[in-house]
Amino acid sequence: MIPRLHERTHRPHDPLEEALGRPVSPNEGLTEHTIVAHWPGLDYFTLDDEQRIWTSVQWAEHLEDPYLEHPFAASPDDDRRAILHLDVRLHPDDRELTGPEWAEVAQRLARAAGIEIPGKEHGCRWIAVQAQPGRLDLIANLIHLDGAWHAPPADKLRRLAQEARRIEQDLHLIRVRSDPPSRPAVRAALTASAQLATILTQLADEQAGPLAAVRGLVEHTSHRIARQPGAARTDAAHRLELIARRLHAIQQDLDTTANRMVQPCAVPAPDAVRHNAHRSP
Repeated sequence: MIPRLHERTHRPHDPLEEALGRPVSPNEGLTEHTIVAHWPGLDYFTLDDEQRIWTSVQWAEHLEDPYLEHPFAASPDDDRRAILHLDVRLHPDDRELTGPEWAEVAQRLARAAGIEIPGKEHGCRWIAVQAQPGRLDLIANLIHLDGAWHAPPADKLRRLAQEARRIEQDLHLIRVRSDPPSRPAVRAALTASAQLATILTQLADEQAGPLAAVRGLVEHTSHRIARQPGAARTDAAHRLELIARRLHAIQQDLDTTANRMVQPCAVPAPDAVRHNAHRSP
């Protein structure tokens, strides 16, 4: 089980689309089989709601509402990107989890990430989406109901990794193992590939990479232009959103390439071993 923390964004639509694997829709209702867990305060919103099943667009709007209710809320460094997104993926050979098991995983990861504090019903809005095989996405808005900005713990990545190991043990899932030692002749090649992969990983880094900074500026500009009246500005904001999506796709491609570069390759057996293998007894 590998948790991954994405760069924060201004709007929940892109993270929700990535979690679903398809665009959000005003016609597609998401049941409890897809939204497997959520913040406890959501019960107040659905108590008198005859429509129990929300569409994916309604879920996105629900996560976006704190922006409208608290238009001046920002982090201590004046950052308005309040949408936090993390996903966790199971090992390809893991068994299929049940709905309650996915819900347990979601609750435990939400607490580890600091977006869910037991007993605090008026904290962050968050939902857990299980729409793709072996994958769970948590999407949260860091603006509290009272307008305060929620600051997750600084060591959230370490806490997520530790909780993932505990979940693997409790649910009898395949644990993440380190690769076996490489032969000396191969180790140098792997080291060179690892160095190049590190460069690609730095470029694709969601927290401090150069592409993340550019994408953040594009998203911020799009968000500000969208507030201005006029069809031309709406078109410009839409184009900037598309540019931001392409940048995100490039980041993902670089990350995938970096991971493939450090994967162990099949090493041919030495000549002596091959000769012995074909020698008659």
